[in-house]
Amino acid sequence: MTTDTISDTAVLLKRSLRHILRSPDTIITTAVTPIAMLLLFVYVFGAAIKVGSGRYVNYLLPGILLITVASGISYTAFRLFTDVSGGIFERFVSMPIARSAVLWGHVLTSVVANLISLTLVVLVAVAMGFRSTAGPLAWLAVLGILLLFTLALTWLAVIPGLTAKSVDGVSGFSYPLIFLPFISSAFVPTAGMPGPVRWFAQHQPVTSIVNTIRNLYAEQPVGNNAWIATAWCVGLLFVAYALAMRTYHRKIA
Repeated sequence: MTTDTISDTAVLLKRSLRHILRSPDTIITTAVTPIAMLLLFVYVFGAAIKVGSGRYVNYLLPGILLITVASGISYTAFRLFTDVSGGIFERFVSMPIARSAVLWGHVLTSVVANLISLTLVVLVAVAMGFRSTAGPLAWLAVLGILLLFTLALTWLAVIPGLTAKSVDGVSGFSYPLIFLPFISSAFVPTAGMPGPVRWFAQHQPVTSIVNTIRNLYAEQPVGNNAWIATAWCVGLLFVAYALAMRTYHRKIA
C-alpha cells in the first residue's frame, strides 16, 4: 500500500468503526449465536458426548470460534451492500481517494469487530470452565490462524456485498460457512462418522484448523495439521482476494 492508500483506508476504517460504536448490538448479535451453541452443547449434549478425559468445553471452543468468525463476516457483506445500494459506494469511488481503500476499510473493520466477538466468546468459555495451559507463543499462533481465517472469509464476503440484489441474498451466503463446522471434528471426533461423511470431514479445511487450535490450547504437538490449516487459510485468502478485486473492478468499470 502507498502512503495515500494507508491514510485513505484509515479514514474509512474510522467511519466504519464509528458506525459499529453507534450500534454495538451488531457485535453482540454476532456473538450471541456462537455463545448459545456453546451453552447448548456443553450443558445439554456435553454429558452424552465422549471426547476423552478432558472437559468438553475445551474440545468444543475451537469450532465455536470459527463459527463466530463465519457469523461475523455476514455483517461485513451487509455493511458493504448497504453502501452499494445506498449510493455511498459510488460517491467514494468518484472521490479523489485510493479506490482500494473503499474495500480495505470494510475488511479491517471486519477484523476488529470479529476480534471483539472472539474475545467475548472466549471469556464466556472461561466462565464455563475452559482452561488452557498454553503459553504466550501458542496463544499468538492461535490468534494468527484466526486472523488468517477472518481475512479469508472477509474477502469472500466482499463478493456478495458487491453483487447481491437484496438483503436476503447478501445475508444468506454465510449460512453454509456457519454449518460447515458441524461436518468436521469441531463437535465430535470424526472417527465415529460414516465412511463418506468421515472422509469429507477429515479433508475439509475446518477440521485441520480446529485440530491445530485445539492442540495449541492443550500444548500438544500440532503435527501436519498446522501446515494444512495454514495452507487452507492462505489459499482461500488468495482466491477470495483475487475474486473480490475482480468483482470490484467490474463494479466500478
